[in-house]
Amino acid sequence: MTFGEKLKKLRTEAQLTQDELAEKLYVSRTAVSKWESDRGYPNIESLKAIAVFFSVTVDELLSPCEALTIAEEDHNRKEKRFRDLIYGLLDLFTAMLLFLPFFARKSEEIIQSVSLIALDGVQPYLKITYLVIVIGLTATGVLTLVSQNCQGAIFVKSKKAISLTLGILAVPVFTISSQPYAAVFAFALLAIKALLLIKRS
Repeated sequence: MTFGEKLKKLRTEAQLTQDELAEKLYVSRTAVSKWESDRGYPNIESLKAIAVFFSVTVDELLSPCEALTIAEEDHNRKEKRFRDLIYGLLDLFTAMLLFLPFFARKSEEIIQSVSLIALDGVQPYLKITYLVIVIGLTATGVLTLVSQNCQGAIFVKSKKAISLTLGILAVPVFTISSQPYAAVFAFALLAIKALLLIKRS
């Protein structure tokens, strides 16, 4: 008997609908339906809540194979959340370019280090490009951190690609336009993201 079959049997014996069970477990009816049809498993917290609600042990609910699958899925979920947290924080760090002196401003024969906000003496299109990259990465970081528990949004599926694309774009733009400190900073953040991707695969 699969986990889904056991859950359905326990629910019907308790004379509960899927909606009623979902309400008691603080999950959606779709989640209960998915579990009962063996199209997915609950996370560890939901599994414990099911066991407590029906006064059974977790071992009674799961076969050894199912327990292993749930443990793996839970580990993958936690790892994904951790990676999202790191990606979000790294992108958020890009905001430091707005306020810290990572950019070179040439006035007469003197080169000064200034923040992006204070940067002048460069072509307007360059400053706009810098701002688009920095604000884009910062916004991506904020949205990544805020949307950690979301599943369906388009941004959620493409946030890593957006982050990497803007990060990859930042390095040559800062390098070609003779902003070495900003380029090194952007490269360091990009290298950490690349290491996370390599570690994942």
